[in-house]
Amino acid sequence: MVLVYADDEQLTYELLGKGREIADELNVPLKAVIIGEGKEKEYIEHGADKVFVVESPLQHFKAEEYSDILANIIREMEAKVILIGGNKNGRELASRLAAQLNAGCVTDCINISLDGSNILAEKVVYGGNAIAIHRFLSEPSIVTIPPKTYDVPPSEKRDGEVIRKKIDTKEYPSKIVNIEKKEAENVNVEAAEIIVSCGRGLKKKEDIQKIEELAKVLKATIGCSRPIAADLKWLSEDHWIGLSGHKVKPRLYIALGISGQIQHIAGMRDSDIVVAVNKDADAPIFKMADYGIVGDIYEAVPLLTKEFKEKLGS
Repeated sequence: MVLVYADDEQLTYELLGKGREIADELNVPLKAVIIGEGKEKEYIEHGADKVFVVESPLQHFKAEEYSDILANIIREMEAKVILIGGNKNGRELASRLAAQLNAGCVTDCINISLDGSNILAEKVVYGGNAIAIHRFLSEPSIVTIPPKTYDVPPSEKRDGEVIRKKIDTKEYPSKIVNIEKKEAENVNVEAAEIIVSCGRGLKKKEDIQKIEELAKVLKATIGCSRPIAADLKWLSEDHWIGLSGHKVKPRLYIALGISGQIQHIAGMRDSDIVVAVNKDADAPIFKMADYGIVGDIYEAVPLLTKEFKEKLGS
């Protein structure tokens, strides 16, 4: 069987779409796991044949116990392929689970497919300069898939089975003492439909206001490259798009003063339409762009803001 788990509802729907495709090719059932409370009915409507709802006294994610729970289910059901949501918790869980099961594990896959009965997993390597293809030669095959890699399949009325289980796990010495919520801006670049992103083409922090004016006209979310968030700290990491930041998939991505190093490209390569503005005609970003403007962002951005404002009547 193919088994899907993520501690994020939206990410689970994305995995179910790909999981359904693989399960159909292998002619095996697709099953999903919920630890605690979840939306089992919706998971069935998005492709799961069976949903395991595991009762757990844990109030928060804890990798030791969660990997025990999943290992128990995988052994019992003889799962062939395990798809795990590739967020922070999922990556920790997958590696621990692979060690427990003595199984192969590939993290942060951008695509998975079948070669006969073998799973092929693709991932970006060498800082984004190449794509490695891994072939699993044993079972189970454990793969983590980052958010936004696959689209959510449409839901449909379908029959499925919900099984409630109680799985005892051993007590581990590590304990969660306290959880403090990180202060964050009200920004979610991963969900944005339009992103206006800025890079080292900006000369000073105050000039971000020009970017904000364009974003306001377009009703867009502001993004940025690594130096703006990590080095200069002109924007919070909530805005950071790239290999070590957020992966996005907007309908429109406008890159302003961003050279387009592969680390940044890895985070926005799935954008539908890319517009780039850079004064360097040889900037790598233009290879990714559908539309490019060779020019100074200090001249181009005010003109774009004015034109969009007139066209959109805002």
